[in-house]
Amino acid sequence: MIDNENRNSFLEAIKHAHGLLGASVKFTEEMLTGADHLEAISTISVGYDNFAVPWLTERGIILTNTPDVLTETVADTIFALMLASARRVVELDEFVKAGHWRQSIDETLYGVDVHSKRLGILGMGVIGTAVARRARLGFSMEVLYYNRSRNREVEDQFYAKFSTFDDILGAADFLCVVLPSTKETEKLIGAPEFAKMKRGAIFINGSRGRIVDQSALIRSLQTGHLGAAGLDVFEKEPLPADSPFLKMPNVVALPHVGSASRDPIFGRH
Repeated sequence: MIDNENRNSFLEAIKHAHGLLGASVKFTEEMLTGADHLEAISTISVGYDNFAVPWLTERGIILTNTPDVLTETVADTIFALMLASARRVVELDEFVKAGHWRQSIDETLYGVDVHSKRLGILGMGVIGTAVARRARLGFSMEVLYYNRSRNREVEDQFYAKFSTFDDILGAADFLCVVLPSTKETEKLIGAPEFAKMKRGAIFINGSRGRIVDQSALIRSLQTGHLGAAGLDVFEKEPLPADSPFLKMPNVVALPHVGSASRDPIFGRH
């Protein structure tokens, strides 16, 4: 991790490096200027939006990523966010541990069902497909999706319906974002889009925080237009201590761990 103490030494080391291995560090053009020996960069993540791709391309520097190795792991996390948000898992866990469960709860603490609801997926790549499979086969959900091109496989196997962006906004009980972070998708979802969603709908973001206008999302949650949100990503990470998300019981917030899991099978001898 780069901090104020090691930043200068890190930048100096880049100037002499032939290769870089990246994860959560954002490599800007400014950081890479002077890296005259650099030949290749590899990121251990699927996304490569932390790298100045045009700058690297212009200089013939190879950038590699790790597509598809984390697909199922991320899809698990996204579905966990859906379930936790809908059934108010975190909120009720805190309720019980605080000693407030002294009698049968009433409907003010009820969550909502996930099974048989309508799921809208924005982005139907490998992760979107994995989410659709869980939704349709595991929870009998109706799946609508929006993508740059049609995904016939997900339509044939999971009866997903290719829809327009606006139609999905208005129809979805759950809206799940699994789009890549590009100039075209930056703040793609803001106040006008949230206003088109069903009152009480649940919003899930497992892609990148910058795709969403975070202030608009907060307002939609505070006014009660959106019922809840499950978020693994944010505009600024880690979340600032004064973020409204930290005080919102209808928000399940994770520290960008969608692809981070530890499988004990790999530790066995």
